[in-house]
Amino acid sequence: MTQADFDLRALWEALDQQRRARSMTWAAVAREVNRFVTVGHPMSASTISGLKEKPWAEGDGILQMLLWLGRTPESFVPDLAGGDAERFRLPEVAEDRILRWDTAALHGAMNAERNARGLTWQGVAQEIGGYTPGMLTRLAKGGRIGCPGVMRIVRWHGEPAARFTRAARRRLPFQSTDVGA
Repeated sequence: MTQADFDLRALWEALDQQRRARSMTWAAVAREVNRFVTVGHPMSASTISGLKEKPWAEGDGILQMLLWLGRTPESFVPDLAGGDAERFRLPEVAEDRILRWDTAALHGAMNAERNARGLTWQGVAQEIGGYTPGMLTRLAKGGRIGCPGVMRIVRWHGEPAARFTRAARRRLPFQSTDVGA
């Protein structure tokens, strides 16, 4: 069963619409989106504005853009009705946290579903599309994942994307304890 992917172009259009409505530059959008990003790894304006032409983007960055827009990942999946429903809302995170994809939890849920259905990892990879069995099993280690692929996995599992996110501790900027004279 082929399902529509998360639409990066539609995300760019929503970002651009918000940017224009607020008379912002892409640099200003990046500054605001980056308030959700771990210090030391801010997104550039070109990363955000470049979504217009990209087939793939880093998943954690997409989460930060979605938080800025106040939108759900599901709201950018074309064939998913009700993608902005409350059950799909991303969790709010404290200021000292950042929302990330929980790839280890995603792997665990995928593995449980795989076992329940008597599938091999090859079978799961074929059903999801765009992944090899090795790519799927490596998710058990945690780490980063790309979009739209992460949404293919989420949709295969049949749960809201928010279930597979976690609030990670933010790295704080270096603060000097030196006191000037």
